[in-house]
Amino acid sequence: MIVETGHFALILALFVALVQTTVPLVGAHKGWSGWMAVAAPAALAQFLLIAAAFGALTYAFVTSDFSLQLVYANSHTDKPMLYKISGVWGNHEGSMLLWVLILALFGAAAAAFGGALPERLRARVIAVQGSIGLAFLAFIIFTSNPFIRLIDVPFNGRDMNPLLQDPGLAFHPPFLYLGYVGLSMAFSFAVAALIEGRVDAAWARWVRPWTLAAWIFLTIGIALGSWWAYYELGWGGFWFWDPVENASFMPWLLAAALLHSAIVVEKREALKSWTILLAIMAFGFSLIGTFLVRSGVISSVHSFANDPERGVFILMILAVFTGGALTLYAARAGDMQAKGIFSMVSRESALVMNNILLAVSALVVFTGTVWPLVAELFWDRKLSVGAPFFEKAFTPFMVALAVLLPIGAMMPWKRANLSRLIRPLLPAAILSLAVMALVWTMATGRPVLALVSAGLGAWLIFGALAEIWQRAGRKPARIARLPRADWGKALAHGGLGIVIAGIGLLMAGQVEDIRVAKAGESFTVAGYTITLVGVDTVPGPNYSSQQATMEVRVGDKLVTTLHPEKRIYPVQAMPTTEADIDNGFWRDVYLVIGDPQEGGGWAVRTYIKPFANWIWAGCLIMSFGGLLSLTDRRYRVAAGARKTAPLKAVPAE
Repeated sequence: MIVETGHFALILALFVALVQTTVPLVGAHKGWSGWMAVAAPAALAQFLLIAAAFGALTYAFVTSDFSLQLVYANSHTDKPMLYKISGVWGNHEGSMLLWVLILALFGAAAAAFGGALPERLRARVIAVQGSIGLAFLAFIIFTSNPFIRLIDVPFNGRDMNPLLQDPGLAFHPPFLYLGYVGLSMAFSFAVAALIEGRVDAAWARWVRPWTLAAWIFLTIGIALGSWWAYYELGWGGFWFWDPVENASFMPWLLAAALLHSAIVVEKREALKSWTILLAIMAFGFSLIGTFLVRSGVISSVHSFANDPERGVFILMILAVFTGGALTLYAARAGDMQAKGIFSMVSRESALVMNNILLAVSALVVFTGTVWPLVAELFWDRKLSVGAPFFEKAFTPFMVALAVLLPIGAMMPWKRANLSRLIRPLLPAAILSLAVMALVWTMATGRPVLALVSAGLGAWLIFGALAEIWQRAGRKPARIARLPRADWGKALAHGGLGIVIAGIGLLMAGQVEDIRVAKAGESFTVAGYTITLVGVDTVPGPNYSSQQATMEVRVGDKLVTTLHPEKRIYPVQAMPTTEADIDNGFWRDVYLVIGDPQEGGGWAVRTYIKPFANWIWAGCLIMSFGGLLSLTDRRYRVAAGARKTAPLKAVPAE
């Protein structure tokens, strides 16, 4: 009965989404307040109905209701409870239900907290959000129904993909979807502004918090996925330039550009057309990611489905929303007049350059991702675009961005004086050069990558500190009184510096050793003596494991004892590798146990990875910086200020 109720709630949500899409739009066009007022209750009702459907599906997974085809295909009675719950979204149908739940959540949030918005703009934003929900609810109900029953109920399920039975993958999709789908709010604001024909400073202040929230969630989601790949897959890497990894990275780059561009609209009423375009493209790339994962055009551990029919449906949604928004943009954007005038040396110019670098970086990643598909479609050629292309084509733009960020952040609006600008950044430059000299001294013989990444990372960190010092008027007492947004920006830029330093130093300094070792045998890697004490069979809740015991010493001192595993999941007859890692501030000792060898012994892989944890620490600092900015009082009161002191809008005509 609970499952049927969830199914009914999902169908009812489709009709509510239809009302949410049409009635407020007509009301806004005609100026009928009563019709526009339908938007908020419809958005809240849609969210509650989808939440009921999602709750019903979760109940079916938790209680192992194998009469549901989805539960049978993705669960098992012996599976730990965490993975029974994460199994709800560890498949195509359930993940799409989570997708529309988060979409409805953002729509409901706009309804609940958007009271300060102008009546027509609010109605149009919620209506556009409802139209996206309408399209994806139709997609779920007609092609991906999670509530299909089985006539003959099986005794047990087929279990979930063992690679997904991991805490990192349990939390990675929800955060990623909060970022992906969160960008729909920026899209809805952009389309509503195009329909209304006005973009002003108040619009930019409204759109920035939604974009920032999506960027924060996307940062956390990408970091969780990278962290999972690092410790779970056993290959020792943190980023593979997989097409689906790229599909999440491209919206992140465009969302970062949108955040910076919206600042120019808010402060100087310039870059209006460009900001609208970024809002459309950021969500458009999120839809492209959805298409890549669910169309079957790529083969990846991230893929949920390989049904071309579903892919065509999503492609139609992508064409309608992105194509429709771009058509509306082409008709309206030329009429959005920019008021601000600025010189070539100014913060506006620096933010324009920031946007160019981020947008071109996203284009490079997009080209490398889709080119194999294009080559196969038009020329029937099998091509592979791997890490070497991305590292050579993408890295120069990130280097330029890292060099520019501290300089641009210190520039005043409208016009800057270079001589005055250089003075406060001199200490940051000197300290960055000192860090480069230290790395050069300690890493003689290492690639130049270590030198460059350490210098760039230090430049971003010290540059962020220099900006805080400058904004405080060089008076320590004022530092604590700076707005949270200033601290948030400094943390985000500093966190990016830590990520860049971590990636470069890790790639330049890692040591890899692959060998066959027998029980009781010791070997040395990069100054560490590693002993394979033995390998035991250990039963798990729904797997059996060959678990190694390995001691790590420096000289005679025992550093740690690690237990890498080789697991077999009998239901799916699939092995997984479970690395064990001794995490440290300066380095990780990373051990993997492989298959037994014919001549005796076990395949063993050892990695010594310097500064690996700096990558995820930097991502967390960036996310915290974004969260700190989001809590700034100015974000909460800016839109509300319009009630008493309206800003004059710039008409489209």
